[in-house]
Amino acid sequence: MTMPENEQRAEALRPHAEDAFAHELKALAAADDRPRPTRWKLSPWAVATYLLGGTLDNGTVITPKYVGPRRIVEVAVTTLATDRALLLLGVPGTAKTWVSEHLAAAVSADSTLLVQGTAGTPEEAIRYGWNYARLLAHGPSREALVPSPVMRAMAEGMTARVEELTRIPADVQDTLITVLSEKTLPIPELGEEVQAVRGFNLIATANDRDRGVNELSSALRRRFNTVVLPLPATADAEVDIVARRVDQMGRALDLPAAPEGLEEIRRVVTVFRELRDGVTDDGRTKVKSPSGTLSTAEAISVVTGGLALAAHFGDGVLRPSDVAAGILGAVVRDPAADKVVWQEYLEAVVRERDGWKDFYRACREVTG
Repeated sequence: MTMPENEQRAEALRPHAEDAFAHELKALAAADDRPRPTRWKLSPWAVATYLLGGTLDNGTVITPKYVGPRRIVEVAVTTLATDRALLLLGVPGTAKTWVSEHLAAAVSADSTLLVQGTAGTPEEAIRYGWNYARLLAHGPSREALVPSPVMRAMAEGMTARVEELTRIPADVQDTLITVLSEKTLPIPELGEEVQAVRGFNLIATANDRDRGVNELSSALRRRFNTVVLPLPATADAEVDIVARRVDQMGRALDLPAAPEGLEEIRRVVTVFRELRDGVTDDGRTKVKSPSGTLSTAEAISVVTGGLALAAHFGDGVLRPSDVAAGILGAVVRDPAADKVVWQEYLEAVVRERDGWKDFYRACREVTG
């Protein structure tokens, strides 16, 4: 028996942004009396408020989706209101995908027009494909054509998303040049074209630090307005981000509330920041950095895994023994070099830090 669509959405492990935050989007739309670009569901001001959070005049609280400089969000939103596409650039774990999804949800009420970039992404994923049964039976026709998410967004005046643009082969990337410059998508097999209607735009995400990266051509890069998403500026900001995301994920998984483990969250963030920066918070001790990125996203994963351990095999309170194995897995990517870095950090920094004895013992136990 098939579950009704609305029940499927309610039961989704990871709902789309427009479903998870539907009440906030609805409240913003009702309170939004500012000018809206054609086919936008909210004004640029309301889109920025949705991402950054705030309290409406009627008392409705809009939760922050992005914790960072306000100007970054304002520039991103303003770009989407022009005819230039938006490129969110940053190292892994800087919430590029998260921001992309929420921007599309707020602007178009649909974040699902998505092309996931990989080394095997074909041109058809960006342009269009064919229903080969119909193509063989009746030849090229509109009925046989399978539109890509980008083509659909162009035709309907919506926001398309391309994730990990730099993982897509360079010749496939350049398929976007005509789309972004001429706002048309030729269909030579039919002697036709799809012209973008007002409201269409595209958000791409990219980073240049992962392996398997393909540089963007200068011609394609010129079609984007690039916004760089930085790592959280302070430990407090990063702790806040991790706690918020873990709390959201934990509710979906029926895990204990994140504030119960705030001390451990701060420890995880501190360890990641120090290893990432190559120096302790007080600036007194230099440490070696491992090969991994140790991003905020990885900290969220470590804490979420720790909460699951605490819930199912502990007393529900997040403790050092619950996060130690996750930290080890995040730090030690290269079994030879990274393990040495981690052991030196444990002995030189963690062992000597006041109030961290239990954390040190837990990490030593899993490290061996």
